[in-house]
Amino acid sequence: MTDTLTLSPGTASRRRWIALIVVCLAMLMNALDSSIVNVALPSIQRDLHFSQANLTWVVDAYLIAFGSFLLLAGRLGDLLGRKKVFLSGVALFTLSSFVCSLAQNQATLITARFFQGMGGAISTSVIVAIIVTEFSGAAERAKAMSAYMFVAVGGGSIGLLVGGLLTQAVNWHWIFVINVPIGIATLVLGSILIKENEGLGVRQGLDIKGSLLMTSSLIIGIYGIVTASTYGWVSAHTLGFVAGSAVLMTGFFYLESHIAKPIMPMRILKLRSLTTSSVVRGLSFTAMYAVLFFGALYLERVMGYDPLRTGIAFLPLTLSMAVMSLGVTSRLLARFGAMRLLIPGMTAIILGLLVLSRADSHAVYATSILPAFLLLGVGMSVSAVPLLTIAMADVPRSDAGVASGLVNVSMWLASSTGLAVFGTLAASRSASLFKGGSSTTNALVGGYHETFFIGAILAALALLVTVVVLRSSARDAATAPTGAADSEDAALNQFEIVAEF
Repeated sequence: MTDTLTLSPGTASRRRWIALIVVCLAMLMNALDSSIVNVALPSIQRDLHFSQANLTWVVDAYLIAFGSFLLLAGRLGDLLGRKKVFLSGVALFTLSSFVCSLAQNQATLITARFFQGMGGAISTSVIVAIIVTEFSGAAERAKAMSAYMFVAVGGGSIGLLVGGLLTQAVNWHWIFVINVPIGIATLVLGSILIKENEGLGVRQGLDIKGSLLMTSSLIIGIYGIVTASTYGWVSAHTLGFVAGSAVLMTGFFYLESHIAKPIMPMRILKLRSLTTSSVVRGLSFTAMYAVLFFGALYLERVMGYDPLRTGIAFLPLTLSMAVMSLGVTSRLLARFGAMRLLIPGMTAIILGLLVLSRADSHAVYATSILPAFLLLGVGMSVSAVPLLTIAMADVPRSDAGVASGLVNVSMWLASSTGLAVFGTLAASRSASLFKGGSSTTNALVGGYHETFFIGAILAALALLVTVVVLRSSARDAATAPTGAADSEDAALNQFEIVAEF
């Protein structure tokens, strides 16, 4: 049901912006969780007696669940109502976080982490769709997207600081406790402030087969990816799971193209602006997560920083994003257009990664690390918002949920795969250097350098796709005729900000 209460324009505007804060709170919980747990892993290992191999499941269980349920949850938002789906995900995430905080054994923590990832996926999957439907004006939507992207990306580096502070000052259980009051506040405020969309409904049945095929394929595929560093990329284990996932996904696409009410309409994949920008986002975020993960390892293992100092070292990256997100990016977007921001923004990301790839064991933070973090913070803020606006530019309102899920799953699949590959490459490079006579520290540095350099290559590839493919997609989104689509939805989703090249 849609809200029936009529509000004055001023009251409605305030409600939208407060609702944006609410959905950003949920995104903050998920973004914090992606990095806050990494800081606490050594403490968790000691207290719960994890082996090194089993410890990875504290992270992997979350990643598998999160990546697997994004698309399904996004489509359920279109069918059942995004507010219902969002609040259900927040409730599950909050409850699972509470269970994690009480965990006294490995099985409880890993199981709770899986359900935490599921709750995170369910809530996150519809956030972009909620923003798109709440903010119809180009200028307002750009500001809202800018705030969302700051929380989505900047929350990871904030998590390093908060994780280090809580782990050192109290204990690792508190990294999960912090989610509970945020989750409760989000539930209360969200139930009051978020406007429900009128779902398409499931009166003609829900595509159960398609849902099972898609979710099973993603679970199996992501499991194969995140465990590849343990079993090897060409092992029977990894190849078997990836092949099984591919077979299930092929069956899913075949089914979806032959039924009347698919869980994922194939028309959504024909939107070049959505699919191409998702590829670019995946490449960009893979490079960015390499910085958050391996940058923290570099600071702790090479520079000798403790967890709290590591979090403080990442603050310039977060603060530079915050400055850009406080209206700067949206104003630049309105004035210069998406493409004129994307190219310099992604160039800054490439330069930041290249600077990090030159930082050795004797690097000085102020001259070797700080410039890289500032470039990365500004570059990510400047490029992420245009990518998101282009992605949703010509998506009909009725498909906004599944499009939102696709945007998010592209980021998480690419990031999960990238981290697994980077971990393998870094370990291999470090082992090779150590056998060749390098010291332990220099061997570690060599491995981290390789990940940063490959991240720069991926970011350069994203820039190439942006210039060659996405430029025309963005122009098409800005100039496409609206006759075939519902006129209200078409008017809602055409962005003036991509018209200027």
